[in-house]
Amino acid sequence: MKIAYISTYMPRPCGLATFNANLKNAIDENLLKNKGESFVIAINDQDDLAQYSYGKEVKYIIRQQHQKDYIQTANFINNSDTDVCIMQHEFGIYGGDSGVYVLPLINRIEKPLITILHTVLEEPNYLQKLIIQDIALHSAKIVVMAKKAVDFLERIYGINREKIALIEHGVPDYTDSIEEILNKKNVLPGKRVLSTFGLLSRNKGIETVIKALPAIVKNNPDVVYTIIGKTHPHILKNQGEEYRDYLKKLAADLGVSKNVNFINSFVSEEDLVKYLTATEIYITPYLNEAQITSGTLSYAVGAGAAVVSTPYWHAQELLANNRGKLFDFGDEKALAEIVNELLDNDKALKNIRDNAYAYGLTLRYPKIGGLYKRLAEEAISNHLPKVAFNFSQLNAELLPNFTLDYVKRLTDDTGIVQHAKYGIPNLKEGYCMDDNSRALIMILMTYDQYQSKEALDLLPIYLSFIQYMQCENGNFRNFLSFKREYLDEVGTDDSYGRTLWALGFMICNSPNNSYKEFARELFFNSLQHLDKLEHLRGHANSIIGLAHYLKSYPDEIVEDQLVLLADKLVLAYEKHRSEGWHWFEEKLTYDNAILPLALLKSYEITNKQIYKEIGLESLTFLDSETLNHGYYNPIGNEGWFYKSKEKAVFDQQAIETMAAVMMYYQAFETTQDVKFIEKMFKTYLWFLGENALRVPLYDHETKGCCDGLTPHGLNRNQGAESTLAYYISHLTVLKAQEKEYLFDKTALKAQV
Repeated sequence: MKIAYISTYMPRPCGLATFNANLKNAIDENLLKNKGESFVIAINDQDDLAQYSYGKEVKYIIRQQHQKDYIQTANFINNSDTDVCIMQHEFGIYGGDSGVYVLPLINRIEKPLITILHTVLEEPNYLQKLIIQDIALHSAKIVVMAKKAVDFLERIYGINREKIALIEHGVPDYTDSIEEILNKKNVLPGKRVLSTFGLLSRNKGIETVIKALPAIVKNNPDVVYTIIGKTHPHILKNQGEEYRDYLKKLAADLGVSKNVNFINSFVSEEDLVKYLTATEIYITPYLNEAQITSGTLSYAVGAGAAVVSTPYWHAQELLANNRGKLFDFGDEKALAEIVNELLDNDKALKNIRDNAYAYGLTLRYPKIGGLYKRLAEEAISNHLPKVAFNFSQLNAELLPNFTLDYVKRLTDDTGIVQHAKYGIPNLKEGYCMDDNSRALIMILMTYDQYQSKEALDLLPIYLSFIQYMQCENGNFRNFLSFKREYLDEVGTDDSYGRTLWALGFMICNSPNNSYKEFARELFFNSLQHLDKLEHLRGHANSIIGLAHYLKSYPDEIVEDQLVLLADKLVLAYEKHRSEGWHWFEEKLTYDNAILPLALLKSYEITNKQIYKEIGLESLTFLDSETLNHGYYNPIGNEGWFYKSKEKAVFDQQAIETMAAVMMYYQAFETTQDVKFIEKMFKTYLWFLGENALRVPLYDHETKGCCDGLTPHGLNRNQGAESTLAYYISHLTVLKAQEKEYLFDKTALKAQV
């Protein structure tokens, strides 16, 4: 059995690095024949690959904030003869918001995966909860070290108990007996030692112990409180030794400086064992209960120290049955009383140490390593290869339930509000024409799909908004304040084109004649502005609106206008097309799929072969740049994609995805080639997590859609543009499902 360990690693000063090294050694000791064949994937916190002097067992390095490193690591593991991966997880060691970069890694690993969670939060934010749930989905087992963590995972994260293994934190295999440990005074001879170890930071609560020292020293003047550990590297970088200096000054002010001993280093495990075995009372004075695992606490219990601790979660479990004493958070008076009682009562002190030592025998790393070895063997024997989703298994039950609840939340009697803060309408930003035009399209699609009265009730709001924003010359303003005051005199070509699209779609799909006649009036009034358009996307959006109108009302004059605009797209394409670059401009920017979509719609009306040829050729080029990784990866709007330059990956926007979904559906309508339905659905899955960061933008709680995919995670605001883009895409997929001959209805359901 060959194992790949994914974690921070020694000599990086990090608790997970120490744990990972000990776990690897412990499992190696249980492997016998295969000892030494496993390897480590180490995570650096800086860009320098040579940041740490790793041993030869480190075969690959991930730079924390380099997303590509995670993808390359998955490829490295998949191409190796690794049998199983064991990954340590802590939000802070992986890149991106809340360590979201771990998701592209685990989604691509094809080997069985065991994940060890060192933190399980009782109140995770949206992204933290999502990350843990995705880790559970892709792991054969997730390991936690406390019973409370099991409860959290089941109750808060909805993870099945069968997926969870409880294996306590390991401790070194101390060679001394408890009697020998109790008699050792070789580190600080003649002193009664209290100690705390670990990387220093303010949440450790060490000031509580120092405040308790005057009362302790009064009764026991030979006490020395030893604080072992460097300042946490990230805190040292940002704040220097501010916390250590504060503790030193506090000790001086209280007159106990000579009773405090700072060991300012990341000590070796051998030296740490010496300090622990010389410790009579080990103290963990953390300031709040939200600590599910403490390696320092486990080490102290394993060494047979009498532990006095605040009642954080791990301490409550590990120190039960008189294996230690608890005092309340920040209560130095209670701490002093407990310490003095124990130092004055050798029998009570020895009883606690005996209990701790006896329990620590069950935590020795050789035993813990054996448990992990068996877990790894089970993961290997039960592993099934990942199966790619087959579009023929597409079923409406696999998609999120459709609801207008969030759209209704964004909509008032004026229109749909443009922006939101998280899932709450941001009224300060008012309304825009783009969103109300999309809302009208979405509502018409909803009514067509469900015959929904809710949709019918919203329809006149968006149509009325369009009428209110139309100028006398046929153009439309774009922005309106919450006070219903115009914020611009003239909108953009884009907003005009999208509105013409909405009106054409309305005329083609109106639920009654009254709405249709109203839309026709607005539509024809707007045509007087058509020849003023200058930009390609304004042309493309307008073409789609004209095409929808012409499907219901053939009209030579309107068709001539469509051909005029479509020919402009053709001219732009012929001007910029070159070998390896089949596009309408020298760059790919936003809403790109609208351009091929417009030409395919033009072909549908005119049957002109040139529109079909260029539409499909430009689609194929866009396809090669956005679906080339097996999932949809749209052009990022922070830099775009200029010819002969590197493509921007982020920020990714929902309207890109919506346009691509509609483009692929239209390509199918044009060619009847089923491959375009496959691509359409693969593109739609971008909303549900099949994307560069493997995080869903659709929010199952609010029923809205996040505003974008950033380099670090999600833009959690859920405005109208992104939400409507999601629902239009969703409804397009449902429309594709009506083509029953495309789908094998007897196929097994697959997970989306």
